[in-house]
Amino acid sequence: MATLSDEELQQARIDLAASFRWAVRHDFNVGICNHFSLAVGDDQFLINAHGFHWSEITASSIMLADYDGTIIEGDREVEPTAFYIHSRIHKACPHAVCVMHTHMPYATALTMVEGGRLEPVEQGALRFVDDIAYDDDYAGLALDTGEGDRIAASLGNKSIVFMGAHGVTVTGSTVARTYDALYYLERACQVQVIARSTGLPLRKLPDQVVDRTKQQFAHSNTDSAPLHFEALKRVLDKDEPDYKN
Repeated sequence: MATLSDEELQQARIDLAASFRWAVRHDFNVGICNHFSLAVGDDQFLINAHGFHWSEITASSIMLADYDGTIIEGDREVEPTAFYIHSRIHKACPHAVCVMHTHMPYATALTMVEGGRLEPVEQGALRFVDDIAYDDDYAGLALDTGEGDRIAASLGNKSIVFMGAHGVTVTGSTVARTYDALYYLERACQVQVIARSTGLPLRKLPDQVVDRTKQQFAHSNTDSAPLHFEALKRVLDKDEPDYKN
């Protein structure tokens, strides 16, 4: 990908900071763990520094690193699992310009049960048909390039990978599109976990309805992801304007 200009790089930092702030509001965060990143060209990526709660992340606190682990901008460290997951996905999967890894509760719950899958039984889930990979082979913490490469291989040409006993990684072409997918993925997982908790079987939708709805999502004339993210930033502009600092 082309290297971002200084202005584009600053806007990328602002957008990432906004996504972290909203992840807290949406209950996607866990302590100071998990990580979002954005490839910015020349084998470099933006990523959150280790040690910040997501509610205090600002544009200027986001690190710039390269795929070898060198910190180019920033005065903190990148958490090791963050580096090994994100650098290897960015390197192996060019379509994954933005990478968001969380242990958000409902998606993670599906990674913990035998045969856990986001079933195509509800409109929100149909958006993700054929775009999810499942890695059921948990191998411990991602503390080396081998584990990062294994996760990247599991993702392949999909946009989402459910990581067994671990969490979920969502990727996309921009921060806005990736956060929009992260948000709607968790909502789809939430209603399925609630439905399963009734003890009643999930009601299967006809294959032709699944296929038609998938095509409707793919070819809709309403591109809502950027609009959604701009709305989220407007709320932050009023409530937490320091995210841009």
